[in-house]
Amino acid sequence: MGTHEKNDSKGGFFAAMTSGISKLSNAMHRSVNGFLGYEGVEVINPEGGKEDAEEEAHKGRWKQEDRESYWKMMHKYIGSDVTSMVTLPVIIFEPMTMLQKMAELMEYSHLLDLADECEDPYMRLVYASSWAISVYYAFQRTWKPFNPILGETYEFTNHNGVSFLSEQVSHHPPMSAGHAENEHFIYDVTSKLKTKFLGNSLDVYPVGRTRVTLKRDGVVLELVPPLTKVNNLIFGRTWVDSPGEMIMTNLTTGDKVVLYFQPCGWFGAGRYEVDGYVYNTAEEPKILMTGKWNESMSYQPCDMEGEPLPNTELKEVWHVAKTPENDKFQYTHFAHKINSFDTAPKKLLASDSRLRPDRYALEKGDLSKAGSEKSSLEERQRAEKRTREAKGQSFVPRWFDLTEEVTSTPWGDLEIYQYNGLYAKHRADIDSSGSSSNDEVDVKSIEFNPWQYGNL
Repeated sequence: MGTHEKNDSKGGFFAAMTSGISKLSNAMHRSVNGFLGYEGVEVINPEGGKEDAEEEAHKGRWKQEDRESYWKMMHKYIGSDVTSMVTLPVIIFEPMTMLQKMAELMEYSHLLDLADECEDPYMRLVYASSWAISVYYAFQRTWKPFNPILGETYEFTNHNGVSFLSEQVSHHPPMSAGHAENEHFIYDVTSKLKTKFLGNSLDVYPVGRTRVTLKRDGVVLELVPPLTKVNNLIFGRTWVDSPGEMIMTNLTTGDKVVLYFQPCGWFGAGRYEVDGYVYNTAEEPKILMTGKWNESMSYQPCDMEGEPLPNTELKEVWHVAKTPENDKFQYTHFAHKINSFDTAPKKLLASDSRLRPDRYALEKGDLSKAGSEKSSLEERQRAEKRTREAKGQSFVPRWFDLTEEVTSTPWGDLEIYQYNGLYAKHRADIDSSGSSSNDEVDVKSIEFNPWQYGNL
């Protein structure tokens, strides 16, 4: 877990729990390849229970004939990065793009406000790391978001004073860049997803750099999240897990927080559980943190051994907000806001994800139209690429600039894109011109156009 040496040797607050879960997981975890008839395919029920493995394998959103057909198509990609090499059916999609999904980190942005206002350097990391954990509740959705078209954007306003912008800056490899800001913080991210298809599961490696600047003191925080595993893609109940370490480092002071996401064991043992410590620059534990990434996080001051200090108690720092009941895509209220035109700024860019016809058709439940529109957009993207190549041109993002900086991540090197500030100027010009708001025009009638940057 990346904990203090003395804590490891003496057990510490979480040692018994961690050891027990690990032993249970190792003892119970087993394969059901024989039932399925495919090597390397593993099925479990993450919600618990002891259903017959063969019966469990045939649950999920796929019809039997669809599963078999899809398996025949996909098995040749085992061991490969399938980020952009496979065309997927819209039946597994949600009506949201990856650019919009990036914005879900802003739901609990008030935690970054608290981090900025906090004078205690260790509590600052408690607030900021809880913010980073909060998005995993949304990430457990098993529906796949649409891959953005090159040049596609997403804009978001009207939430906690935050202005959010993301842009698809590269198609091969697929890369996105994002920027968000309010009076308390600046958020910048360059994201390049890397995947590994393992048959009935998919490992998603977050090759990216996430930094948050707290405005009051100029403190810069850097986040390294764990990988994500999507299990039972074709056979069984699809579910998501993110086992491993999340590390947030204060680049200004050297303090850090290391949180361990427990892997899900057999019958759901350990699923959702997160625990760890905030450390000072001498790597001495100062505050312990514990909770579940789908429910809440709490903290408590600790001693040098990682044990709770006398006369202190666990205090909750974050709790998941109430969610809609029986929502088809398991959306939170905030996810619905992300898709809403109510959160769109004046004169919405025609490259905005909300305007994608395939996304909008899926949102309205028209799978046939969503599939055909998705195919049309992908073909248009290929045609635009051929046109650029014929003219000897290269795509250049509008709102983010490629820098010369290359950073190393646990899963590979990454070229960094930097917000260039032009979007703020663009918005200021619109505000000063008194242009009509989205309430006064039918924004849904704007044709999606990520290639010409539309309403500029």
